[in-house]
Amino acid sequence: MNKVEICFSPELIHLHSLENKIVVVVDIFRATSTMIAALANGITEIKTFADLEECRQMSGEGYLIAGERNGLTAEGFELGNSPIAYLNDAYSGQKLAMTTTNGTLAISKSSEADEVLIGAFPNLSATVSYLQTKNQDVLIHCAGWKGMFNLEDSLFAGALAKSLESTHEATEDGAIAMKALFEKEGYDLKGFLSQASHAKRLQNHNIEADIDFCLTLDLYYFVVKLSSKQTLIKF
Repeated sequence: MNKVEICFSPELIHLHSLENKIVVVVDIFRATSTMIAALANGITEIKTFADLEECRQMSGEGYLIAGERNGLTAEGFELGNSPIAYLNDAYSGQKLAMTTTNGTLAISKSSEADEVLIGAFPNLSATVSYLQTKNQDVLIHCAGWKGMFNLEDSLFAGALAKSLESTHEATEDGAIAMKALFEKEGYDLKGFLSQASHAKRLQNHNIEADIDFCLTLDLYYFVVKLSSKQTLIKF
């Protein structure tokens, strides 16, 4: 049986081997959830950047630019990091360049894997189904918060580990622990994650609708994959 493991922060990714693995990058509040929303609503591709200035320069190449730092829209950017902004095909047919505090950094640090997928609750089942067709180990890379563990990404990792249990075994301590946590608390995602520190940061910015979206299961049935070093597409 294949294995599933969890890396709890980009600061720890060097401790994990990426060779011959599929990495699933997750940043529930909000980067990967926003990426899913954008591609579901007509954005044709997303280029991701860890650096603000590199992302900003993409506006001169025909891209919408979305930048977030510390939960707020970065200065000089058209968009921030809200999934709600892309609903109802608001930017359909356009290309997006995106940088965030945590999520895009995790993507850049995962690029040496065989495949990099984007994980979020709104496309959880599609991601599970895809991974179960692949005969490869899975590493779930949590974006965390500024290098530290966070609850929402880790709980999603537990949900993914639980959902994969017929094909992928959780044998390392992190995956075992988060799978058990999801089994205990996953019935009430919003209630449990309301105590998460980043959820409280977002609540202070009055974006409850973003939180609701990020915690909604299976709104869409497609997978998001890194097709080149920086570009995300849906399939």
